[in-house]
Amino acid sequence: MISAHGLGGAKDLPIPAEYAVAGACAALGVSFIVLALAWTEPRFGRDTVQPDEAGAPGGPWSGPILRLLGFAFFLYVAFAAVFGADTLINPVFGVFYVLLWVGIVPLSLAFGPVYRALSPARTLNWALAKLSGGDPELGIREYPARLGYWPAALGLVAFLWMELIFPGNTDLGNVRLWLAAYVGVMLIGGAIYGNTFFARADPFEVYSTLVGHLSPLWRVGGRLRLVNPFRHLATIPVHPGLLAVCAVLLGSTAYDSLSGTEFWLTRTQDLALSRQLVSLIGMVGLIAVVAALFAGATMLTGVHDGHQRRALPQAFAHTIVPIVVGYVFAHYVSMLVEGGQRTLIQLSDPLSNGANVLGLSGLGVNYWLSLHPTFLAVTKVLAVVTGHVIAVIAAHDAAVRLLPRKHQLSGQLPLLFVMVIFTAGGLALLFGL
Repeated sequence: MISAHGLGGAKDLPIPAEYAVAGACAALGVSFIVLALAWTEPRFGRDTVQPDEAGAPGGPWSGPILRLLGFAFFLYVAFAAVFGADTLINPVFGVFYVLLWVGIVPLSLAFGPVYRALSPARTLNWALAKLSGGDPELGIREYPARLGYWPAALGLVAFLWMELIFPGNTDLGNVRLWLAAYVGVMLIGGAIYGNTFFARADPFEVYSTLVGHLSPLWRVGGRLRLVNPFRHLATIPVHPGLLAVCAVLLGSTAYDSLSGTEFWLTRTQDLALSRQLVSLIGMVGLIAVVAALFAGATMLTGVHDGHQRRALPQAFAHTIVPIVVGYVFAHYVSMLVEGGQRTLIQLSDPLSNGANVLGLSGLGVNYWLSLHPTFLAVTKVLAVVTGHVIAVIAAHDAAVRLLPRKHQLSGQLPLLFVMVIFTAGGLALLFGL
């Protein structure tokens, strides 16, 4: 596996890293001032273009062809998982940790909720429902509204524990077990609650769908349409656990940066607790800090009569999605580009026996990014800053739409302060400052 650290670091920036952090924070402040002066009416309310949330798998990219392609790829990878060698050149590891976890972000950003189109669990659920004469949309019971996205948040934590904490994460048997448990839970949930279960509880589908709301493509009224990504972002369905999912995605990426720093290593290596427990506490702790800071900031404002202040964190939670996307690109871009190439080459030899099924085995990995660390470092800064500026714009529009007029500006200040903390903290962790 490729390390996400070391290349494109603070030393590779064309200016001192401290100046880059200060400039990024200043960009947020300037953005807020411009918005406060020029943006006094909501533009991206939920009464505008409403994308299709349910229906055939895949949002804009629904259809049997993509469903079959996704399932064929699943069977191909499953073949490598079951019969392939237990070595790091088995493509299963790259598919699981690189193409799925990291690749899902740019694909969803470009094309919408692609995982819904390709999901093998949805396809299996559809096939089983058709064979039994049932309806894959409905299941046998209605999905409990109170659960919302909470199962997806727990599923994301389970994956992140496997990827970032569990010492046996490169053992093929453990990856097989995790994937088998995932498919089993999805099939049971789909059989009981129908496709709503996948939309709320599948960690990868929920992740893909949230990021897909920043895509300019979506299915609206049954037709593929171009939509304003800002307006699209504002239509993310608000269900219980939305903030939890966003906090898991952001907090875990921050932990991945923190866990490789000298600060973390020197302070945890001599603790009496096991390394796994310390790591789990650290990751969950950062997730909780992200959620607490965001929830507290959004509730430090006045509300309309009859409205509950405690509903504001969920109503503003969609504004975290651009921050997550920016930080994921910054943190994992070299891993995706170079590790993704390596995985595609390995997929040509699924059993690691010298085969060349896809005709890619003779190719090499292009390490252009690694050879241009200054470009990589600048890209990381721009990704983080862009994500936060988009978040500030989305938060301002939400505040103008949701808050009483007299609180529309003052009510944003705590959230702006928290976003500045996220920006400075994210860049500091990314560059090991």
